[in-house]
Amino acid sequence: MKAVGSAVRISDLTYRFGDHTAVDSLNLNIDAGECFGLLGPNGAGKTTTIRVLNTLLPVQSGDIEIFGRSLRAKPIAIRRVLGYVPQQLSIESGLTARENVTWFARLYDVPRAERRDRVDEALEMVDLLDVAGKLASSFSGGMVRRLELAQALVNRPALLVLDEPTVGLDPIARESIWTRVANMQKQYGMTVLLTTHYMEEASVLCDRVALMHHGKLCAAGRPADLAAELGPNATLEDVFRHYTGDDVAEGKSGGLRDVRSTRSTAHRMG
Repeated sequence: MKAVGSAVRISDLTYRFGDHTAVDSLNLNIDAGECFGLLGPNGAGKTTTIRVLNTLLPVQSGDIEIFGRSLRAKPIAIRRVLGYVPQQLSIESGLTARENVTWFARLYDVPRAERRDRVDEALEMVDLLDVAGKLASSFSGGMVRRLELAQALVNRPALLVLDEPTVGLDPIARESIWTRVANMQKQYGMTVLLTTHYMEEASVLCDRVALMHHGKLCAAGRPADLAAELGPNATLEDVFRHYTGDDVAEGKSGGLRDVRSTRSTAHRMG
């Protein structure tokens, strides 16, 4: 059963890098317990919005409330309820799976007495407990992404933020990631905020989506409703093209090296 109320409320958020406005007066509300997709082409302002929400960038103008707490006033308290899987590779290839997740448990200040059980719990959620002692450098791209998901889940977050979590993965690995996210959302009532360039993925996974372009909000609503506004046979990809005129990015499959390369490129562009 889904939680009730607002998980994220973004009010007049504006963020500038010098003369460039990356996010322009964004207003957005995400309900507790829903899976919400933030969509748009590279440079639309999605990643900047995510980084402000995750306290990696300061709030310049406007405000963000997460479960009723202002990001300006309570950044440390908000960090404790967040789980974050970034575009950039966040694992250490020279550490084992268990050591990577334990490192994040320490960062999230998981109590020492609970740490090992919580690490094992997170690894079991993503089906990596049986390879917990293996180096991350030996993992496939899909296993790497599942390991990063375990890192984000070790503090049992109320809000899980996924910034292009399946870029660079093949369809089977992508489906594996999303199956686990959906199961955990159902089991624990987490709110999920994700960005993706795969419109079919967003259409299936997301309760609602918002489309950004040049830092502004262009449209928001249920994927089916947005598509229906364009015609009986329209898809979410048609909605994307209608508002942006840009091509939907395609990912590539591969292992650890390919994931790192693809996501580094995405980071530079977005």
